[in-house]
Amino acid sequence: MIENALFRCGLYLLVLVALAVPLGSYMARVYTGEAKLAARVFGPVERLFYRAAGIREGEDMPFPRYAAAVLLFNLVGLVVVYGLQRLQAVLPLNPAGFGAVSPEVSWNTAVSFASNTNWQAYAGETTLSHLTQMLGLTVQNFVSAATGMAVLVALVRGFTRRTADGIGNFWVDLTRSTLYVLLPLSVIVALVLVSQGVVQTFAGSHVADLLDPTSSSDGAAVTRQILALGPAASQVAIKQLGTNGGGFFNANSAHPFENPNAVTNLVEMLSLLLVPAALCFTFGAMVKDKRQGHAVFAAMLLIFVPLLVVATAAEQHGNPVLSSLGVDQGASLLQPGGNMEGKEARFGIVDSALWATATTAASNGSVNAMHDSFTPLGGLVPMWLMQLGEIVFGGAGSGLYGMLMYAVIAVFIAGLMVGRTPEYLGKKIEAFEMKMASLVILLPAAAVLVGTGLASATPAGTSALGNPGAHGFSEMLYAFASGANNNGSAFGGLTVSGTFYATAIGLCMLIGRYWIIVPVLAIAGSLARKKLVPASAGTLPTHTPLFVLLLVGTILLVGALTFVPALALGPIVEHLSLFAR
Repeated sequence: MIENALFRCGLYLLVLVALAVPLGSYMARVYTGEAKLAARVFGPVERLFYRAAGIREGEDMPFPRYAAAVLLFNLVGLVVVYGLQRLQAVLPLNPAGFGAVSPEVSWNTAVSFASNTNWQAYAGETTLSHLTQMLGLTVQNFVSAATGMAVLVALVRGFTRRTADGIGNFWVDLTRSTLYVLLPLSVIVALVLVSQGVVQTFAGSHVADLLDPTSSSDGAAVTRQILALGPAASQVAIKQLGTNGGGFFNANSAHPFENPNAVTNLVEMLSLLLVPAALCFTFGAMVKDKRQGHAVFAAMLLIFVPLLVVATAAEQHGNPVLSSLGVDQGASLLQPGGNMEGKEARFGIVDSALWATATTAASNGSVNAMHDSFTPLGGLVPMWLMQLGEIVFGGAGSGLYGMLMYAVIAVFIAGLMVGRTPEYLGKKIEAFEMKMASLVILLPAAAVLVGTGLASATPAGTSALGNPGAHGFSEMLYAFASGANNNGSAFGGLTVSGTFYATAIGLCMLIGRYWIIVPVLAIAGSLARKKLVPASAGTLPTHTPLFVLLLVGTILLVGALTFVPALALGPIVEHLSLFAR
């Protein structure tokens, strides 16, 4: 089984890198206006959008205008998604005749999809009409991802420009991210998924005769099953590529209509990390030093791979309580072995652990296994990846600009060690940049811990738990970590459709998205106005293995100091309790 795990994980990473490098180079050309062939194809549509919206393509926005455009656009999207849910009963494309969604769930869902979190306090196939899924959620899957990519590009311009007031044009960056990158990739992935059996139809449902009839709890014969259908493939493609994660069906990517076989599983897993990984190479190309992108990518891998090993090993080892009862959990020709609870037999342990690690590293949140059923250490890995700030690959754009905040802090620490003003990519890192970077790192952490503390201390929080003790605490901690870091995956076992969790996690999602974007754009504006500082003997090289280790150490140190006490109350003590029985 070790050989199988090494082969599958190694092959996955090799294919990911092989796809990310050319995609990253292409995106750099898109954002710098050098993608000539793509411009011939998409240029007329792009210019049509600008004329219709009254946008001047060459207009450069300073930080305040860029930030205001981001916030206004996302606010409008939030309101539209909320309205679609509340009015869906009287709108078309509602073959199942669903009524209006409750106000608290509508609010939570609107915030969730606008903020690229895609946390779901509902079951899609029994709650939302096709129109709400397509016009509301799928559209937000595109533009929320494009928003993160636009903010990243603005930050990169801050490093590359000299004594400039502007950091680009948000509307142009948003349009190009959607039209040149996300839309073509989504069409390709959606066609692959449809070819493998992922459903794509306007039909509401299909009634199938059961091969093995059964009976209901009251003794009535059950001979048929209603299978929910809909335009799923188009939403699944962008939910993975845009690091969104919200499933068309409640079971998400464990549902056979979203992820039917090993081919779709591999395609969707690659889609989870493709854009975030490629943006590392985009970053290197845009700053005219590919080594910078390679260093950031190496730092991400240096954290991702060991945590993947831990998750896979924990699940493959199985449950020690079952071992003490004499249950055979070893892999053989007759059984997969390990902890198969909550996992699909068609995917197995390795692909389930790989997906769980990738989806929480990527700020995606889709699942092909239930994290609530993982072993305590297996569940700790996705939880901690989110708590690090979704910067190990992270969301489309948001992951890399979060990682660059850690890079700013790392060079500042190094500067203090040698007694000189720190520099990163030729720009001095001063008090203002450090204050903004600190906000980016501390605000989501505060939202997670304060939210979990309130939930632990109030009846409204504890009454929704599905499990007592340490595991119940893990459910609450995971939920707030997922919301505040814009991941969207759920540990399970926690009823989050009530007023308390719908409101609290909705607020955490807003903090984790927009209270981060504004400081990042403020740093971009500050850096753009600065002069380029020539490298000297005292400048710390930021493309070397030493800096990669410094960056990883900074991330782990901040993550450990912030969340290890909370983790000790949840998955760590739960793991130790398994051996105390």
